[in-house]
Amino acid sequence: MGRGARGIFVAAWPVIVLSLLLVAIVVAAGYASPSVQRVITEMLIRVVIVVGAYIFIGNSGVLSFGHVGFMAIGAYVTAWLTIPVAQKPYVLPDLPAFLASAEWANLPAALAAGAAASFIALVFGAALMRLSGIAASIGTFAMLVIVQTVFSHWDEMTGGASSLYGLPTYTTMTVALAWAVVTMVAAFAYQQSNSGFRLRSSREDPVAAASFGVNIHRERLTAFVVSAFFVGIGGVLHAHFLGIVVASSFFLATTFLLIAMLVIGGISSLSGAVIGVVVVSLLAELLRRAEGGIDLGVFVIPGGPGLREVGLAFVMLVILVFRPNGLMNGREIGLPRMVRLRPARDGGPILKSSESSE
Repeated sequence: MGRGARGIFVAAWPVIVLSLLLVAIVVAAGYASPSVQRVITEMLIRVVIVVGAYIFIGNSGVLSFGHVGFMAIGAYVTAWLTIPVAQKPYVLPDLPAFLASAEWANLPAALAAGAAASFIALVFGAALMRLSGIAASIGTFAMLVIVQTVFSHWDEMTGGASSLYGLPTYTTMTVALAWAVVTMVAAFAYQQSNSGFRLRSSREDPVAAASFGVNIHRERLTAFVVSAFFVGIGGVLHAHFLGIVVASSFFLATTFLLIAMLVIGGISSLSGAVIGVVVVSLLAELLRRAEGGIDLGVFVIPGGPGLREVGLAFVMLVILVFRPNGLMNGREIGLPRMVRLRPARDGGPILKSSESSE
């Protein structure tokens, strides 16, 4: 293995481990009940959404409350393109002719939906990315409100507050897993790129980064657009998993869940984003089941509505108090102890077992 290949292997180690973790979960879920498989599929869709959001939030350090809006854009665009032509007069009778006659294949429609989310991100981001700190976060929330309000009242294109149904349901565990791995690889490639390094330098010290010639506005806008594409893809997978699109599902509850996953896992690392999704998804499912009460045979522990939200909020509060940087502490998954780096004679790193002699 050459030095370049060794370096790529070491850098990509977190993505390799995380991909194997998700594959193992999917393989194990293949022997489980359909309800468990649905939970795992939802978890993988969230991996796409949260890792997509991490591309911007984790690398820029700007907390965005508007990324769920890109989910909505992806979901509605794919609905316009994939609902069978025979059904469109019944669900969206006032669609423009070019959309009323469109019936695209799944992959091109998904890519078009992601591109639409990126375009909207470019339009909003051109202004928002000039802001910083809490002003930028509030600006992204304003964007979310605009997107949600438009989709909730645009009767001709979205059916307003009603459910938009008729989408083909093709999002299986395998499809969601494939997109989750693609999104992790894209996030890894971006954070290893020159643009990713420049953006992280502005995250650590914007004044110093600007003094060295980093165009902070351009780097943030680039990450915002790339991030929106994959969050839009997450919206596509979500829509084709349920078979319906409802505007109200792309607002505060989903935003809170996305932020909770990032904060609990660790907002500044790719590993933290994925681990946060896995942990929160499993915890949310346990709390959801507990809302109906827990029957222990001898006695029943009563549940109650809202237990999931309260439980997640409590866990996030505990994490913020005792581990402010999240479960991964802002770090990536490292190489196992049995494998370490030592300098080679030519100055390049090599992998070596710790049990072998020097």
